[in-house]
Amino acid sequence: MSETIILNLPDPLVARARAVATQTERHLEDVLLEWLDRAATDVPIELLPDAQILALRDDELSRDQQEQLSRLLERQREGLLTAPERVQLQELLGLYRRGMVRKAQALSIAVARGLQTPVD
Repeated sequence: MSETIILNLPDPLVARARAVATQTERHLEDVLLEWLDRAATDVPIELLPDAQILALRDDELSRDQQEQLSRLLERQREGLLTAPERVQLQELLGLYRRGMVRKAQALSIAVARGLQTPVD
């Protein structure tokens, strides 16, 4: 079941979503729904227990994801990406970027909680 909701979104947000939709050949609505779903399911890192903070700090893409990302980046450099591969590449890059941000946040929280010494 779904419900229609009308939102007035700031122009910069719409511009970013439109750019992603264009790059990934998706509908604007699908990009916005993905963003909303991600925001609703990502637990704020500062609320996680120590063990999860440390696990998140050490988290990486799986070996399969790393290999797939490398392969897609190589195909992109060669100019051989198909439309579905472009979507796949954008999804993996998004996953990588989000992971790096969350890792940095987890590292900061680990230091603040005394779970790790500061990194120079």
